Amino acid sequence: MEESESYVYKKEVDWSLLHEGLTLPVENQVVFGRIMNRFLARGESKEITLYLNGKGYAAKITNVNFSQRFHRVKDTLQIRYSRNSELAQALRGCFSNSYRFFVERRKLRLPDDRRIIRLTQDAMEYLAIYTTEYDDTYVLEPILVEDIFVLHKVVEKQSERVMEASFNYDVADENATIFASERIAKLRKLNKKIGDNLKLLYEYRCQICGRQIGEAYGSHVVEAHHIDYFVQSLNNDSQNQLIVCPNHHSIIHDANPVFDRKRLLYLYPNGKQEGFALNLHLG
Repeated sequence: MEESESYVYKKEVDWSLLHEGLTLPVENQVVFGRIMNRFLARGESKEITLYLNGKGYAAKITNVNFSQRFHRVKDTLQIRYSRNSELAQALRGCFSNSYRFFVERRKLRLPDDRRIIRLTQDAMEYLAIYTTEYDDTYVLEPILVEDIFVLHKVVEKQSERVMEASFNYDVADENATIFASERIAKLRKLNKKIGDNLKLLYEYRCQICGRQIGEAYGSHVVEAHHIDYFVQSLNNDSQNQLIVCPNHHSIIHDANPVFDRKRLLYLYPNGKQEGFALNLHLG
C-alpha cells in the first residue's frame, strides 16, 4: 500500500489529538485535495478508517465549511473520534510520554488558565497522516522522540547534500543498523512525501527561476531543498522546504547564501539577492 500513499499532514501531538481529533489544513495538499473534492462536499461527513500500527480504527471526517457566512475560501476538514474510542486510547498508548506530560501540566495550571499546553522542543512528537488508494482509508504514522533522536545521531555525521540526496532519490544508508534503519525509514518516507507533494503543487517548476527543467524531453527534474539545513534542524516541515531545479540547488549549497524569511529571498555573499518566481506555500 505504501506506493499509493500520499502525504496529508504532519500534526504536532497535543491534548486534542489524543482525545477527540484534529483539523486538516489542505490548501497545499494536492493529492489529498483532489480526493476530498471527489467525495466530500461542504457540510458533509463521511465514516473513515484510520490505520495505526497495522490496526484499523473507525473515525469520521467532516467538511466543516457549512456556509458562506463564515467567509472561508478554502474547505476546512476535521477528523473526529470520541475520547473513549479505541482510536483515542490507542493514540494515548502510542504517545504515552506526551500524554503523561499533558496530564501533569494540566494538574499544575490554575482553573481559569485556558492556554494551550505544548510539548517542549526536545520532546516533540508528531503524527503523520497519509492517504491510500481508498478515499475512506488513511494511514497514521507515529513519529516519536526516540525516532528523532536516532535520526539525529545518524545525520550529524552527514553532509547536507548527501542527506538531501537520500530524500530526493531514495538513497539507502548502508551503514545504519537494522534498528536505526527502521526508525529512519519512516522519517525519510515522510520527508520524501512532503517534497513530492510540493513538487506537484509547483508542477515540477523551480520556485526560484520558474523553469520546468526537462520539459522538452518529457522529464521532470526538480529537487526538494531544506531552507534550514536538515542535518542541523531536523525540520522536514513544508515550511522548511523549497522546490528548486538542480542548478539552483547546487548553487545554494556551493555559495551558502542566507535566507531572509521576512522578505523570502536569498542573500548571497557577493551581494546578489534572489527571490522567488513562484511561491504557493511559504508565508
